[in-house]
Amino acid sequence: MRRCWQDLTDLVLPTECGGCGRPRTALCPRCRAALSRREPRRVRPVPEPAGLPAVYAAAPYADAARAALLAHKERGALALAHPLGAALAGAVRAGLLAAAAGAEAGAGVAGGAVLLVPVPSARRAVRARGHDPGRRIALAAAAGLRRSGTPARALAVLRQRRAVADQSGLTSRQRLENVAGALEVAAGGARLLLGGPVVLVDDVMTTGASLTEAARAVTTAVYTARVREGMRERKSGPRQKEGNSMYGPPERAAEYGAGDVVCAAVVAASPDSFGIGPELTENLHRCR
Repeated sequence: MRRCWQDLTDLVLPTECGGCGRPRTALCPRCRAALSRREPRRVRPVPEPAGLPAVYAAAPYADAARAALLAHKERGALALAHPLGAALAGAVRAGLLAAAAGAEAGAGVAGGAVLLVPVPSARRAVRARGHDPGRRIALAAAAGLRRSGTPARALAVLRQRRAVADQSGLTSRQRLENVAGALEVAAGGARLLLGGPVVLVDDVMTTGASLTEAARAVTTAVYTARVREGMRERKSGPRQKEGNSMYGPPERAAEYGAGDVVCAAVVAASPDSFGIGPELTENLHRCR
């Protein structure tokens, strides 16, 4: 009852802007513009983890965007789910357009509802906050996509199969090791994933470790479901064995089909990742 009342009061009587603290508005026009002042674009962490899908972000994780995300996640400013979801929807559209245009491995996107699969928060964090911010933003993004004519639904099928340490203070390599094998698709979730192309979503990307692990978990579960359903994989590259925990980006010459991870989308990403283009990233890898 208390949580329901907080939901209602946050929606009807917001106390201050989640970005700058301006009174009596959930997000003032200036801070709202910070989430949409630029076109969502491809972002790349450095180093870029093997197996990380193409990631698209709406804004750098700084200033008003950072404050709004923290207010929604940590202070329960639930009215911010709508503008944050709108920003996430924009990043999803950018990823889908890039895939449809053949920007990623010459692939297009098959028809059907797009499935937004949020990276799950730890159960203890959800209990402490009283809500799941990633799922809430994913639901708002899916609703926004549907209003704009893109069939979409949020599908919260990922869960943590083991506890992980706090990621803050860990290096990129340590974060990858920390979350490796930590996620799985809930029972029955794999068959739901076969209902359409998948876009992994999260509120923030820093090193890309969580999205990489989410892609592994989804890809493994979908492959297993296809085997059980007697379906053939449409991969152009080598096939993965059932249960293989190795990271491998699903690069295809054909179109992305139901259950395939098309891309990932986030509200915000590390500011440094916005300045890294494909050519520079390739040069950095060559220099290591």
